[in-house]
Amino acid sequence: MRLFAAVYPSPEAVEHLGAQITHLRVGVAGANGINVRLADPVRAHVTLVFLGEVEADRLMAVESALGLAAEWSRDGREVAPRLRLGGGGRFGRGRFTILWVDLRGEVEALTVLSRLIRSRLRSGRLPYDEKPFRPHLTIARPGDRLPSADVAADVEALHAYQGPEWPANELVLVRSHPGPRPTYDRLAGWPL
Repeated sequence: MRLFAAVYPSPEAVEHLGAQITHLRVGVAGANGINVRLADPVRAHVTLVFLGEVEADRLMAVESALGLAAEWSRDGREVAPRLRLGGGGRFGRGRFTILWVDLRGEVEALTVLSRLIRSRLRSGRLPYDEKPFRPHLTIARPGDRLPSADVAADVEALHAYQGPEWPANELVLVRSHPGPRPTYDRLAGWPL
């Protein structure tokens, strides 16, 4: 099973971002039939830890690790971390270009949660991607199907973007099914 741990923005935050994307060059290109691989708003999420392939018989151990991390991250906190989507940037160049929106607000709480999850996974000898945590939400994978100058203009436009505030009130374990039309299955969730 291909797994990741994530938080999901509120539907209002996703809708607000979607309205912003329609005005970006990547959004216009997508509306005109160019395959800029706009992210499906239904699956919009912030990945905290990517586990990759995990054997089915290790699922209970993964759930236990995530449950403990969520519990420890709540320690002493009365309410869920408050976040908002805002700003943005790009990863990669050429055909590997990814356009993303940044997270603002109580992001440190997500950083701590990501560290706790990794620590619990490591203790359980469970797999995870060791790349540094960079909280973001992917909005498109235009690759080289959009001129670099257009991507740069979109990044500049995103700098001024600020979405509505939302609570990160749940850690979710997700199974992904990659492919041309990837699908995600929610496996479990824990309050934050």
